[in-house]
Amino acid sequence: MAPQYAPSLRSRLPLVAFLLETIFILLFFFFVKIEQREQIDRESDSKLFISSYAEFQDTHVMIFMGFGFLATFLLRYGFSGSGFNMLLAAMAIQWAVLMNGFLLPQRHHRKEIHISMKSMIEAELCAASALVAMGAVHGKTNPVQLLLMALVEVTGFVVNQWILRTLFLADPVYSIMLLHVFGALFGVMVSWVLHREGIIPVHEKEKTDRKTGVLAMFGTLFLWMFWPSFNSALVRDLKLKLTVIYGTYLSLAVSVVMAMSVSMLTSAKGKMNMVHVQSSALSGGVAIGVAMTAVQMPWIAMTIGFCAALLSSLGFRYMKNHMLLAFECHDTCSVLNVHAVPGILGWFALLFLRLASDESTVAVQFAVFHICVLLITVCMSLVMGTATGLFLKWSIWRPQQDRKCFDDQAFWEFPNLAVKK
Repeated sequence: MAPQYAPSLRSRLPLVAFLLETIFILLFFFFVKIEQREQIDRESDSKLFISSYAEFQDTHVMIFMGFGFLATFLLRYGFSGSGFNMLLAAMAIQWAVLMNGFLLPQRHHRKEIHISMKSMIEAELCAASALVAMGAVHGKTNPVQLLLMALVEVTGFVVNQWILRTLFLADPVYSIMLLHVFGALFGVMVSWVLHREGIIPVHEKEKTDRKTGVLAMFGTLFLWMFWPSFNSALVRDLKLKLTVIYGTYLSLAVSVVMAMSVSMLTSAKGKMNMVHVQSSALSGGVAIGVAMTAVQMPWIAMTIGFCAALLSSLGFRYMKNHMLLAFECHDTCSVLNVHAVPGILGWFALLFLRLASDESTVAVQFAVFHICVLLITVCMSLVMGTATGLFLKWSIWRPQQDRKCFDDQAFWEFPNLAVKK
């Protein structure tokens, strides 16, 4: 007879967490310092701090509140959705600070890693990539597996940035904004390797209701409001920063309208699906983030948002189920349609805009460079996602049974449900 309860993680999660935090503390002790500026100009430093901290705080809200609330959409997975999001983000940010410091250029100062507002924002963007990947396996993995997955994903994403910046001299902002494509494909490959027969065609607990839908909508609103800061946080040129902010806002505005329209149009009952709207409304921000350095006109940003929401909504309605039936790949949050497809759309938009504006010789060179960047990013995410899935498949990590997927009771205490003898 199968065990009644999910396997206890008492001998796994505390051990892994204590070990990782001990290693991080030692690494921070030996290598990490607070950045100290040699020349101090109180007025300029104060203005720089205010603007940098505002961007950091906006990104911070997105990572912990935006993604956290959005992950509560499942009926019986609210504790785990928000709690595991916080756990992963906190761990991923620490690891990203170290990985960025060790690998990426212009971060080493006499064998020391100097923390600044910019480095913290970069670390949070790396954590965002890990949270995107988590969406593909949402509800089907335990916190130990998620922690290990986040560490490998951040490592792979930073290594991918190092390759792009070192070998191809890619712009740092461009390389880091591929986080949506990398994270989504990484997560989808992990989900494919960890496929469970017990969730076909639809798991009995994989559903939402009014309360969880409203909570998840709060997450969408937080992400939607602060996405202009998310895209522009690392842009230093003031003129370009304003262009990015305006373009992102317009793209997001069009995405909301299109997401609701397409959701109603493709419904057999002619009604909107809240889960579709919650995610597809953000697709414009994803797409414009990749193409933002080449988008100079408002109508271009709006067109990108229009196409991104259209593709994302259609993918949510049709592609998710077909992927499960055809490829046995269950993508819980449909990150492929919310992040990967809009991200690749933004890649195409950047390519076409640069080809239209550059001379023929320069355009060809950029096209070759641009294609190589995407191929390397896709290959890295697919290979590392597959390897991570095989690693997480080991029984030593004590995965929960199929019937305990999408269920908080596998990991959290519920005193009100305790049986009194």
